[in-house]
Amino acid sequence: QKELSFANFPERKWLYQTPLNILIKASNGASDFGNKFGQPLIAGSLLTFEHQEGDMRLGFDKVIMLAGGVGFGKKEQAQKHTPKEGDKIIILGGDNYRIGMGGAAVSSADTGAFGNAIELNAVQRSNPEMQKRVANAIRALVEQNENPIVSIHDHGAGGHLNCLSELVEDTGGRIDIDALPLGDPTLSAKEIIGNESQERMGLILSPKDTALLEKIAARERAPFYIVGTVTADMRFSFHSEKKQETPIDLNLSSLFGSSPKTIMKDQQLAYTFNDIAYQASDLVNYIEQVLQMEAVACKDWLTNKVDRCVSGRVAQQQCVGPLQLPLSNCGVMALDYSGQKGVATSLGHAPISGLIDPKKGSINAIAEALTNLVWAPLENGLEGVSLSANWMWPCNNPGEDARLYAAVAACSDFAIALGINIPTGKDSLSMKQKYPEGDVLAPGTVIISTVGACSDITKIVTPVATPEGGDFYYIDFSRDDCHLGGSSFAQSQGAIGNHTPSVTDPIYFKNAFNTLQKAILNGHISAGHDIGSGGLITTLLEMCFPFPEMGMHLDLSVLEEADSVRCLFSEKVGVVVQSPIDLEKEWTNTGIQALRIGSPNSSGIVDINGLELSVSKMRTTWMQTSSALETHQTTPALAAIRAKNAMEQPLEFHFPKTFDGKQPQEKTQKIKAAVLREKGSNSEREMAYVMDMCGFEVRDVHMTDLIEGRETLEDIQFLVAVGGFSNSDVLGSAKGWAGSIRYNEKANQAITAFFNRPDTLSLGVCNGCQLFIELGLLTPEAATKPKMLHNDSGKFECHFSAVAIQPSAAIMMRGLEGSTLGIWSA
Repeated sequence: QKELSFANFPERKWLYQTPLNILIKASNGASDFGNKFGQPLIAGSLLTFEHQEGDMRLGFDKVIMLAGGVGFGKKEQAQKHTPKEGDKIIILGGDNYRIGMGGAAVSSADTGAFGNAIELNAVQRSNPEMQKRVANAIRALVEQNENPIVSIHDHGAGGHLNCLSELVEDTGGRIDIDALPLGDPTLSAKEIIGNESQERMGLILSPKDTALLEKIAARERAPFYIVGTVTADMRFSFHSEKKQETPIDLNLSSLFGSSPKTIMKDQQLAYTFNDIAYQASDLVNYIEQVLQMEAVACKDWLTNKVDRCVSGRVAQQQCVGPLQLPLSNCGVMALDYSGQKGVATSLGHAPISGLIDPKKGSINAIAEALTNLVWAPLENGLEGVSLSANWMWPCNNPGEDARLYAAVAACSDFAIALGINIPTGKDSLSMKQKYPEGDVLAPGTVIISTVGACSDITKIVTPVATPEGGDFYYIDFSRDDCHLGGSSFAQSQGAIGNHTPSVTDPIYFKNAFNTLQKAILNGHISAGHDIGSGGLITTLLEMCFPFPEMGMHLDLSVLEEADSVRCLFSEKVGVVVQSPIDLEKEWTNTGIQALRIGSPNSSGIVDINGLELSVSKMRTTWMQTSSALETHQTTPALAAIRAKNAMEQPLEFHFPKTFDGKQPQEKTQKIKAAVLREKGSNSEREMAYVMDMCGFEVRDVHMTDLIEGRETLEDIQFLVAVGGFSNSDVLGSAKGWAGSIRYNEKANQAITAFFNRPDTLSLGVCNGCQLFIELGLLTPEAATKPKMLHNDSGKFECHFSAVAIQPSAAIMMRGLEGSTLGIWSA
């Protein structure tokens, strides 16, 4: 509010109308307005304002959902080759439009610094369907016996200028502007060359291989353009024959020469925050408050709307245990459908620790990411991990550049000490929003993403304690004191604190990580959870939450922290594990301490030195924030039903007596089958794999194969139209797919003939099911076709449920009657 007037704050509908603790301080610390709401934290975040020369400074720790891709490549194909003179420069993907102009430049400026039209124009366009078409074409080349791609570069910031120049930086190249894809004929040469649409890729192929890619691209409906030629003159030019103009003609040294050094000058500013006041008698109240904070509370409102199963290779997703609660901080993708190797990933960030000390904030972000990752057995332990560092910082503000320098230096030093690399990342150094009343700054934060090769996806450890899993052990990774600064508990008390814990001995951290990894590989760890947001108490309770009636009997006196609040709520880096063996004895010669802190039971009570906490009650409290946020995603009635059902429907499976869990032996007699896909479809590979595993001889059929008469389906007996949205990711998009059959003679004839034969079977999944409905193939005699409508919740849903199989006429269900199987619904 202007002039820092807070009179209207209670009426503002901020953050889903949840009460917030607000801390207001002048930059000199003279005025402390305290908590203006005067009520305990229920949900939300601590907001810190500092009045500094007319500006407002705002920081808050909030839940983020960061999406990324995890995959792997072939080592022999990882390096680009040097192009030869005469090689062809190719663009795959969509057209140029005015949108996407200057995205890279605007993203580095303060939001609000430019006019709205400029900032809107700068949004980089991304078309997932087009990207899938392009990816399919490239994959077809990669999977050749000899990959013909000489060099490849993604298309994004800097547009054609960046993408194409980097392809030819060792040789030179000449680009034909008239050959570049153009959707808007009014674009100037500058707008065409600098356009930043992220749905394109640039490639270099030899002239003899371009026809192969053109043929593949046509089948995949991936737009294909030969836009230039590699030269050997070390020059880079854009030329238009139509307009007889050459807007760019440069020596490559002008583009790729050494950049001038930038000197940044700043001053270090010291900040002092509120100390944390508390009393041990309010311990239970503190626990209930912390459990409801966004950073700690259940994330079901996030995970229930995210596809956690697509690809068929998800080895570990967020939800775990019989109650399928989102508690796993480690994600793992299998490399294939039959092996045991995978790729593991995790996240870490510590913005409030970073407010106290930017160095410790960076170290804690890495430490959190690694203690989230440690539960997947890695091929080379900690040395096999690589990090990505995404820097979010409000630079060019007093003191912030100095804080960023300190944070980056600490991040680098810590990674070097651990023996791991940070080969990639991203900088968003304009985390400031300008308003007429003043500026709002986000807290400087580094978000760390990890990736590592998982050696055995069957040995991933989850935070699901069980009554038979063995005793519980505390393992300290930090060797620091139990400071409360920067913790969720501090925030719940309207404070930040001035002392935050961190990792004091990187070598000990590394040894602890690798010792735990070895124990996981040896099968000595039955459950485990990092100590992060919320502290040790949150870790212990969350290990009980996903398993009905789980309880613990704990004695934390061995931790040698007399202050129970500091002991339970400090977020110093460490883990709790459950083990069927005596880890204290087993680890005697490792140099790493595993302190036995308790044993499991089926009481539904966590007993900590006589303090008894009902797991059921605490779990309900922990889920309240998620349920409150869910009411803003769907109807309150459905949110209430979801909250109730989450506790009452534990997964229980009943398999057929003949099922032994082993992959069936290969069939001697095979039925010919086909996977039918359209532009934008996905999941065709896992469908083909499971069909092959069941004994079918599977063929890949693209709609272009039917349309052009390459495929007739005459020898196919089983046809599967796969999921993944063709013609854009919207409900009802199968109308476009259906149109490509209905209004094309060869495709229509092939599909009609297939369904008219008496010896055929079909399956439509997701978008494929919509296709069969739209074509009237499921109900040919019905006057009105059935419609697939939106969910009652009004949003995308993703669930894993135990589904009972009833007797039916369905051929695929034969022999499964009476079974209860785990089913993904997305």
